[in-house]
Amino acid sequence: MRPLEDGVRPWTEPGVYHVAPGVYRIPLPMPNDGLKAVNVYALTDGDSLVLIDSGWAIPDARDQLEAALSGIGAGLGDIREFLITHVHQDHYTLAVTVRREYGTPIALGRQERATLTAVAEPDRPPLADQLPLLLRAGGRPVLEALTKAFGTTPPDRSKQLWEEPDEWLTSGRRTVLDGRRLDVVHTPGHTAGHVVFAVPDADLLFTGDHVLPHITPSVGLHAAPVELPLRDFLDSLRLVRSMPDARMLPAHGPVSPSVHARVDELLRHHDRRLDEITAIVTDGAHTAYEVALRLTWTRRARTLTELDPFNQALAVLEVAAHLDLLVARETLTATDTEGLRHYAGA
Repeated sequence: MRPLEDGVRPWTEPGVYHVAPGVYRIPLPMPNDGLKAVNVYALTDGDSLVLIDSGWAIPDARDQLEAALSGIGAGLGDIREFLITHVHQDHYTLAVTVRREYGTPIALGRQERATLTAVAEPDRPPLADQLPLLLRAGGRPVLEALTKAFGTTPPDRSKQLWEEPDEWLTSGRRTVLDGRRLDVVHTPGHTAGHVVFAVPDADLLFTGDHVLPHITPSVGLHAAPVELPLRDFLDSLRLVRSMPDARMLPAHGPVSPSVHARVDELLRHHDRRLDEITAIVTDGAHTAYEVALRLTWTRRARTLTELDPFNQALAVLEVAAHLDLLVARETLTATDTEGLRHYAGA
């Protein structure tokens, strides 16, 4: 498999793509019908190799990663370390399987510790912390759909790969290859410990799931819930906007010429969403579930009931995150009664 110039094929097509001097994009498959692939980025100086994110621990992803690395004259055993943007399966778990075989160090944002601890609990039911939040949001119909689809049996953790990293990353400059430095920047919101990696001397920003070219990342689904995830996400977007503009190397989607342009779009999107949600509450919707029913979802403008149960849960929790931020801003008020949160105009 020889490297191709990036952009000559659809971004999900397997292969290894040259993005910048010493930087290659490797799309790897995912075991679901939503996001088709996750981008792993290989940084090399010809002698050493560092990967940003790793892919989901499934056989097809491992095989495609091996084939792609062979195209730049490397193998899994040549990886010096994994730098992981956040703890979700499609970014973290293949690194754990490679570490078990080759001892490759893994580095992950320090603020992911609580999430990693939570998901590693052996008898933890699926969505353990989200189910009470769904009930508080008035989403019992969503909870019933989830139960019907997935059951209530705790998952088999024997094959799960939630092991601690070798290093907990903090914000700051870090040398990863001879002559190549990255700036680690903490960008909470999608997860509590999400980080992005900037290469200032090459005008590159590896954005993970924080800034994506075609979708806005979810902020309501946290294994260890945080107080105001949307506030954190918007603050993180503004932080990235304050940095010099750079090419955007996202985890899902094609490489794009400007991080700033996409950040501006995302900020405008959430401003519109906050205004829309405020108007819906003023018009008489009182719970996150009721608001979610009146909104449209995805770029295809689907209704809530047209989504599958898991994405319905994401949608309701996303609305709850917007509503709670509006309460914090004193645009709305909230009252908790018998486990249900009601919203009203301030």
